[in-house]
Amino acid sequence: MTDIDHTAGDTARDKRPTALKGLFFFIILLLVCGGLVLAATQLRSKEGPKVATVAPEPMAVQVAPVELTTAFTLNETYSGLAEARRNSALGFSTGGRIETIAVDVGDRVKRGSILASLDTRGLRAQLASATAVVEEARAAHSLALSTVERQRTLKMQGHVSQQAVDEAEAQANTALARVEAAKAQADIFRVQIDLSRIPAPFDGVVTARRSDEGAIAGAGQPILDLVEAAHLEARIGLPANSAARLIPGDAYTLQADTGAVEAVLRSVTGVIDPAQRTVAAVFEINDAEIVASGAVVRLTMERNIDEPGFWVPVKALSTASRGLWTIYVAEPVGSGWQVATRPVEMVHTDGDRAFVRGAVTDGERVITNGLQRIVPGLPVEPRDVHRASTVNGG
Repeated sequence: MTDIDHTAGDTARDKRPTALKGLFFFIILLLVCGGLVLAATQLRSKEGPKVATVAPEPMAVQVAPVELTTAFTLNETYSGLAEARRNSALGFSTGGRIETIAVDVGDRVKRGSILASLDTRGLRAQLASATAVVEEARAAHSLALSTVERQRTLKMQGHVSQQAVDEAEAQANTALARVEAAKAQADIFRVQIDLSRIPAPFDGVVTARRSDEGAIAGAGQPILDLVEAAHLEARIGLPANSAARLIPGDAYTLQADTGAVEAVLRSVTGVIDPAQRTVAAVFEINDAEIVASGAVVRLTMERNIDEPGFWVPVKALSTASRGLWTIYVAEPVGSGWQVATRPVEMVHTDGDRAFVRGAVTDGERVITNGLQRIVPGLPVEPRDVHRASTVNGG
């Protein structure tokens, strides 16, 4: 037993790591790492890492030379409506049953033509009765006048007193008053019969028919709408300073969807509308056949703005801070060009172009498109060099 235990103990001590074994393992690890480094070094390019030594080709950009100016002309357009000078909603002054409506929507009528009428049988019967009363009153008046003549004759013969003559004359005057009252009553029915018809107050076009035959119309109820077709006028609101430049009596050209419309300025109200803050100018349209009533018409006026700056395409602008804008210019550097920025302030915009001012010199080349592809300092090659006004049609 003792020998066996000693033998097992020696075997266990032999399996424990020793300093010599650790050193051997460390040497092997260094050799493996060295081999890996050597292999990686051999796999590298003999020329070393590739570094760009040739500058990139400049990017082609479209530019437009800046043309500085001390002022510019602004075209201002103001809109209004072409409306008929007269537009009436026609109806009966008294109520009744509608007997006839002689027109329909779109019909052109002449002044004085009868457009509609009421049933007047009741009024005509009342007129006949009033006429009979007039005749009766006239007969009574004639009898009273005969009585006056007889009383005067008897007075001259001394058969009656002056009192009898005076009474006869008073009765004659009363009979005459009754005649006038009866005539006035008859005239009332004649007027009512006349007002039972709707005549056209002017030449025009029927634009609405609100009732039909057989309907009961109330007093003042609109039956027909009539618009004067021969005379149109345009009311256009303008700022007070622009309205002051208009001259009544002068001819102006208005623009409608159907084309140019010649008009004469009739008047300028000179009163500022508190809601729109504009002054109304009234134009008489010469040819009413060119434009329809209710159409939109526009007046264009030129205004000189004494403001230094230059025109650029709107697409050449990019937003900046504090209400400013930025434009990119092709700036000469050595024998080439590169992108530079210029802060500008927008004064006015007109469709696809804008009038701006800023630290830009006359003739500098503004990059007009492709701003999303460029950054300050980027080499560029200006192309299509032409004037900014040509680019924008100005």
